[in-house]
Amino acid sequence: MSNRITDLFKIKYPVIQAGMIWCSGWKLASAVSNAGGLGIIGAGSMYPDVLKTHIQKCKAATVYPFAVNVPLLYPNAEEIMQILVEEGVKIVFTSAGNPGTWTGFLKQHGITVVHVVANTKFALKAESCGVDAVVAEGFEAGGHNGREETTTLCLIPLVKSEVKIPVIAAGGIGSGAAMLAAFALGAEGVQVGSAFAVARESSAHDNFKKKIIGAGEGDTRLSLKKLVPVRLLNNTFAEKVIKAENEGLDADQLRELLGRARAKAGMFEGDMEEGELEIGQISAAINQVEPAAAILQRIWKEFLSEKRRISEMDFEVHR
Repeated sequence: MSNRITDLFKIKYPVIQAGMIWCSGWKLASAVSNAGGLGIIGAGSMYPDVLKTHIQKCKAATVYPFAVNVPLLYPNAEEIMQILVEEGVKIVFTSAGNPGTWTGFLKQHGITVVHVVANTKFALKAESCGVDAVVAEGFEAGGHNGREETTTLCLIPLVKSEVKIPVIAAGGIGSGAAMLAAFALGAEGVQVGSAFAVARESSAHDNFKKKIIGAGEGDTRLSLKKLVPVRLLNNTFAEKVIKAENEGLDADQLRELLGRARAKAGMFEGDMEEGELEIGQISAAINQVEPAAAILQRIWKEFLSEKRRISEMDFEVHR
């Protein structure tokens, strides 16, 4: 398959692995890239020197394109940007911040830039700043989320109708059928997070992977809206957040409850009760740990199968 996304990234399949904190190290990124998709190193959970090591190891592990995701609100963004240039990173996904801050700098160094958005306003802003594509991430997604709570099914056609650059769909996509639906709505690629969080090569703790596999419908909730909205998997900490929000705690009080390194404690170190567990609604449909390549191939084969099934359906009106 060839379209604007495969051509832009020089990849075989228009499937992008999300840059998830504490899950997306060089092992996962290189495995996805080697399988024909676009792997992403998640810089959000890495100190600059750690990121540099992951980039170097990823370059040694794959000859194919990979990207780095950089949350722009992080305090060491400038140091990270310099590392990306020094290490010759070719593709950068930015998120959680103003795309106007760094897009020009990255483009000047020949880097392809993609920005993650949750509404049409910021999609247009990103396009005006010169990004090459946008990820339109719906309410179903794990991790940080949009305040508007617009679902992927609604967001993709809204963004597609406003921008001329390629749109990558994200949020609730873990199957080929969901990928086909996103393409029907105007997406030219999909970004997959939760399904890759449980990949064998994911740096997530085994306890977290097992918790994801055991999740059912309604086991995640969008929380911490007074800070930065984030979708969390139910546990003791998530219940504390819900209780605090119901009691009307302000942003500073919620920030104190969140504390430091709680996401690392949960997703990377395996504390399933007091850790922050970020995952999407699609976790309810995830039921096994397997290699990243197998996940990508299953999504792609199902995409083709569902595309064929739909094309063969008889839509003739019989009276």
